[in-house]
Amino acid sequence: MANLAKLEFAALDLSGDNYLSWVLDAKIHLRANGLGQTIVDENYASPEENAKAMIFLRRHIHEALKSEYVVVDEPLVLWKALGERYDHQKTVTLPRARYEWTHLRFQDFKSVSEYNSAMHRITSLMRLCGGKKTVPKEQGKLIPEE
Repeated sequence: MANLAKLEFAALDLSGDNYLSWVLDAKIHLRANGLGQTIVDENYASPEENAKAMIFLRRHIHEALKSEYVVVDEPLVLWKALGERYDHQKTVTLPRARYEWTHLRFQDFKSVSEYNSAMHRITSLMRLCGGKKTVPKEQGKLIPEE
């Protein structure tokens, strides 16, 4: 049966392609619902909070992942298992983002807004993957060096 409940954000793909953004969204939503402590080590979450967090996390993962982790009943255990499975996405995404950044050229875009959007997407990916918070090349891309 299809999931009829409206999701707050996109469910985690089986491929893990959206893992980095999914982790960020899941953390934000769990914190907003007072359940952020359920996915940290040495937490003192009540059984009710753990159950709510599990319901939330399971609603936001692919059906095949639900089947694979059907015996997991603690949110922290599920969180760590998904992390072990998909955390390599950072090592895959960061070099790709750096490559895109290196080859970003204004002349390849029809408008300034398209270029700006691509630049912000790439820098956001780099930051999400743990890249440098400030990108030194960014200034060279925006302001020609004299």
